[in-house]
Amino acid sequence: MTVKTIGLDLAKDAFQVHGTSENGRVIFNKAIKRAKLLAFFETLPPCTVGMEACGSAHHWGRTLRRLGHDVRLMPANYVKPYVKRGKTDAVDAEAICEAVRRLTMRFVEIKTEDQQAVLSIHRTRDLAVRQRTQMANMTRSLLREFGHILPIGIEAVTAFAKRHLDGDHPDMPDIANGMLGMQCYQFIGLNERIAGYTKMIEQHAMLSTDARRLMRMPGIGPITASAIVATIGDAKQFRTGRDLAAWLGLTPLNKSSGGKERLGKITKQGDRYIRKLLVVGMTSRAVMAKRSPEKVDLWTAKIIADKPFRLATTAMANKAARAIWAMLTKKQEYRQPAF
Repeated sequence: MTVKTIGLDLAKDAFQVHGTSENGRVIFNKAIKRAKLLAFFETLPPCTVGMEACGSAHHWGRTLRRLGHDVRLMPANYVKPYVKRGKTDAVDAEAICEAVRRLTMRFVEIKTEDQQAVLSIHRTRDLAVRQRTQMANMTRSLLREFGHILPIGIEAVTAFAKRHLDGDHPDMPDIANGMLGMQCYQFIGLNERIAGYTKMIEQHAMLSTDARRLMRMPGIGPITASAIVATIGDAKQFRTGRDLAAWLGLTPLNKSSGGKERLGKITKQGDRYIRKLLVVGMTSRAVMAKRSPEKVDLWTAKIIADKPFRLATTAMANKAARAIWAMLTKKQEYRQPAF
């Protein structure tokens, strides 16, 4: 019998491989070591290989495609319903093999090495930003224990850290001041690293035609544009702009039944990083619109006036996602909405 479909359960060393024939009959379900995996797939005829979109999935997808196989990545939560019972590698590989054969299954586009390289800068920068926030909170809490309060904002902590390193110490015990100095040193270092990562992202955004096109949309800066292009690519894997908005978790949760339409909060599914960037960008745009209403389009002005502020910014992010899909798939420039 000829192998037509394979479910590959990825791992660090021992990979589980489940193969079936054209009529669904099981041919093999066995574990293969990493060192022997490529040699095993080289002996197989071209077939459909299903994998969960998890760590190292894009690497193995590119590698197996070069061998002539049709590789398809699937979200792990879409594969879960096909697990019959228990949790073993063999059961997971069988479920992957079953899921990849479904006609209605949704697949994840395999990223290129360049896309993943750019995203590595975004992930590193995002980690540094979170570490800086933690360090700022730690500095504020230590100062508060001795009666010193800093103004709101990261700029206030930055200014204090520079003053402290220059010798302007608050009235605190020497031990506490020493610990505070170490925190200020780390905080300034994180600031410099974040600035360096930001400059790298801006340079990559300027080298991409699609990123430069997206940056002409209000509320979209180089970081957001670079992250979108590196994550989504040409966006042709999405059938419509609403599919992209739904993938980003910006569409309402639908709980309709019995002919009654019930829409809840946004689903918050999909890529959390891009959703956060879009909402933050649209928040900045909404704040600017409130300050200068004459500089925004009618649709934006109306939704900010009629809806609660956070609901309005989320709706703006939803609309921006749809516009981004059209700009990436049709290679068109941004156009202001008429209403």
